[in-house]
Amino acid sequence: MADSPVPLLRAHGRHAPWNARGLAGHATSLVNAAAMRPTNAAARAEPSARAVRYYVASGLLDRPEGTGTSATYGYRHLLQLLFVKIRQREGQPLEKIRDEMRELTGDALERRVAASLAPALTMGADTAVAHDAVTEGMWHRFTVANGIELHVRDDSPASRDDAVIAMREAVRATLGRDDIR
Repeated sequence: MADSPVPLLRAHGRHAPWNARGLAGHATSLVNAAAMRPTNAAARAEPSARAVRYYVASGLLDRPEGTGTSATYGYRHLLQLLFVKIRQREGQPLEKIRDEMRELTGDALERRVAASLAPALTMGADTAVAHDAVTEGMWHRFTVANGIELHVRDDSPASRDDAVIAMREAVRATLGRDDIR
């Protein structure tokens, strides 16, 4: 078992980059595993893509790379989003959370989030670390259009059927051409 939950949290960074929905989904899986529930009744326990965009506009999350539907979020965004949810669970309003985030360095933010999520991160950690050392997981190929494939590893949160369908349709919509669908 790992002495610190930080490496276990960092392992989630390998799933980056995400779009807003993917970031929210990944954070939701960690929030649910940690059984995090905000004490503030107005705050939702699980972040949504809409909440991610709101948090960016409010200065709680750094701006993503790119704009609109091509915006991508990385590991630091995941840490920031999880910190917001942790502090909401502790009853803090968004204004106070924003002020605290300005004071935190990347390492301090990572340690704070890892410490709060330690029970969820360490459940089955030995198995997860052993699994990562042995294999990368199995890859699946999905046809999006003629000559275009989507590759998804089975241990990714994006491997759910609904996520694959959403990604495939998003790529098709981005292509915007009925003749290649």
